[in-house]
Amino acid sequence: MRAEMLSGTVLTTSAMGAVDRTAIDGGIPGYVLMEAAGRAVTRAIVERFSPCPVLVLAGPGNNGGDGYVVARRLEAAGWPVRLAAFGDPARLQGDAAEAAARWSGVVQPLDRAPGLAGDLVVDALFGAGLDRPLAPDLARTLQRITEGRRRLVAVDVPSGVDGSTGAVSPGTPLADLTVTFCRPKPGHLLEPARGLMGEIVCADIGIPDAAVAAHDTGLRVNAPAEWCHRLPLRKAAAHKYHFGHALIIGGEAARTGATSMAAVAAARIGAGLVTVAAPSEALPLYAGREASLMTRPLDAPADLDRLLAAGRFDAVLFGPAAGLGRRSEALLERLLASGVELILDADALTVLGRLREAGGNRRPRLPASAVLTPHDGEFERLSASTGDRLTRARAAAAELGCTVLLKGADTVIAAADGRARLNAGAPGNLATAGTGDVLAGMIAGLVAQGVEPFDAAAAAAWLHAEAAAACPTPMLATDLLPQLPAALARARSA
Repeated sequence: MRAEMLSGTVLTTSAMGAVDRTAIDGGIPGYVLMEAAGRAVTRAIVERFSPCPVLVLAGPGNNGGDGYVVARRLEAAGWPVRLAAFGDPARLQGDAAEAAARWSGVVQPLDRAPGLAGDLVVDALFGAGLDRPLAPDLARTLQRITEGRRRLVAVDVPSGVDGSTGAVSPGTPLADLTVTFCRPKPGHLLEPARGLMGEIVCADIGIPDAAVAAHDTGLRVNAPAEWCHRLPLRKAAAHKYHFGHALIIGGEAARTGATSMAAVAAARIGAGLVTVAAPSEALPLYAGREASLMTRPLDAPADLDRLLAAGRFDAVLFGPAAGLGRRSEALLERLLASGVELILDADALTVLGRLREAGGNRRPRLPASAVLTPHDGEFERLSASTGDRLTRARAAAAELGCTVLLKGADTVIAAADGRARLNAGAPGNLATAGTGDVLAGMIAGLVAQGVEPFDAAAAAAWLHAEAAAACPTPMLATDLLPQLPAALARARSA
């Protein structure tokens, strides 16, 4: 399956190690797991490639042990196999030593590998637990082996990938197929590693679900199974008030595009009513863009108090084209004090970061139900957390006490309680102005319908990517809008 088709629990490399130990302590011999891993890799190769000369690269640990199993099984199936080892095979220990002992063929040193025959390379040097760069001489050897684009199958991950962070060492090869085991790791879903994986297969090697559950940290692939059952169904007797009322706060007349796209997105994703509140002179422009949108004047910050008191809004989006001046500060402060279900995007995030930096009595307190949707630049204004994207998003969500959706090709959705989902299916055509405004409007529309904010953010991220996959390349952000109902239908069918 491809990365975007993975589903379920994601395990960091430390959690995966603990799962392995739990399974072994529970009575499954480690070598049985190694044989199952090698068998899974062999099966994936045989199903996808015609018999050809194979070069297996075996490392100094258990990943190398998997490689010896693959070499033996492919040779038994009639494929011509050569094996090159990194390090002295005599120094292997435990299960890897047993796997090497069962290989009856010649073992060449890795530095001889570039000259060995092999239309297909099996990279079993290092698994997902590698957390340091490849040595320069090893990186150069790998580059020589793979030059000319021999097809490459990676065992667990391409060597040089940090499985927990998605970081990539110089010299990491590009795989056509990656076979991992039990559950995917963050590196299978996070860039830049994801771009080196090729097709990803996650193979069952007999580890019990109970062993996984014992070390589950709340990390998931963002897929419809996680949230689709929480989306409202439109029964025949339903009416518009069953699906909520979203308020989108708009900018001035010269900046209506972003808010308009967000408002239409909220409606397209199913909100029963959508109102745009903006300066009076801009209201005809908003009304003219989409007849189904309602409009309300918002000329001064005090108008917001009256609007919220009278409107019974189920979700409020603030930020697209809002501006960075005192008016936006005053509006944000009122929204935070109001207790409404709040989605903050774009300019609102910059204003929020500025208020947080100011500290003192004006330091804002975010409601637990808030959703923030920063890109990397906006994120830096909100949180000082460091590390990989998953670590930073989780830390910021805990610090801010709400849901944080860190946008990117590998979007991370993190909740304040530590849960997180990785959205790995975003196509490159989303890299155009306005797509973030559409995403924010989608979240507002889902929250307005009563979807819990963390689920709403996750669902919107997946549906956003699914809609983009059906659009032309290059596309306009407005191309996403008519695709949203079909994306919803595909989520339900998935």
